[in-house]
Amino acid sequence: MTATLERPSTPGPQNGPKPITDGQRGLASQIAVYVFVIVPFLALIASIPFAWGWGLSWLDVGLAVVFYGISGLGVTVGYHRYFTHGSFKAKRWLRVLLAICGSIALQGPVITWVADHRRHHAFSDKEGDPHSPWAFGSSPYALAKGFWHAHMGWLFERDKTNKERFAPDMVADKDLRMVENSFILWTVVSLLLPAAIGGLVTMSWAGALSALVWAGFVRVAVLHHVTWSVNSICHMIGDRPFAARDKSANFWPLALLSFGESWHNLHHADPTCARHGVQRGQLDISARLIWIFEKFGWVDNVRWPTQARLARISASA
Repeated sequence: MTATLERPSTPGPQNGPKPITDGQRGLASQIAVYVFVIVPFLALIASIPFAWGWGLSWLDVGLAVVFYGISGLGVTVGYHRYFTHGSFKAKRWLRVLLAICGSIALQGPVITWVADHRRHHAFSDKEGDPHSPWAFGSSPYALAKGFWHAHMGWLFERDKTNKERFAPDMVADKDLRMVENSFILWTVVSLLLPAAIGGLVTMSWAGALSALVWAGFVRVAVLHHVTWSVNSICHMIGDRPFAARDKSANFWPLALLSFGESWHNLHHADPTCARHGVQRGQLDISARLIWIFEKFGWVDNVRWPTQARLARISASA
């Protein structure tokens, strides 16, 4: 592949003398990546025999759905559309809350996540993109290897995206630095809060353990793979009604679970747009939440799609 630096489409300076990466992760950070990726996945695998032995209650399902929604929308509305792309402006209290909600998805601290994603857009499907499925070519073997790399293999690489280059605005924000530096706290909250609720409602350790597994580990694992599927599947297959500079595509089966993130072609054609599902019938729960925030006056300057805006990026234009 040939290294090509795209014109930045996201907030923060992405050109300049600062390097793309900022050294390598230390041993402790690398071990943490393995733990966050592998432990929830093992819990997902173990959930079937666990259910056979202990049963799956409606309380577990309810807690899993609630925490999936809070953490998932924290990523899609907070980490992604707000912090990475500036699709709207939020009041300070909501800004901090969105950072915390995204943190309990256990996909990494907020500034780290945003720096990686801005780097992805700067070099999308070209050299420098941290998780392109096209990094190794287009043969069947290369695509299989690329799928693994884009889906989760890239997480195990030790290079760190340079935050000062890709997210200087967030590095300068003391509130976001506080949330970033307290990621371990939000990890504990993400796993133990549903367990505590399950234990208190059932007044049993069994109820606490069951909620920990289903609304904690399994919920995290499912959300991980949904998010990673946007990186992998949505850059390989699907419809491309809008003109993007990469291979981003819309993949409708993921629309509900990803809260609208799988309408990925529009997003890469117009990254700052607050709504990704812009065509008839395209469910976008994240955009609806932003709309609700706007109605309450908690956000403003929302970058909604317009006919003129969509006409400029139409593939048929």
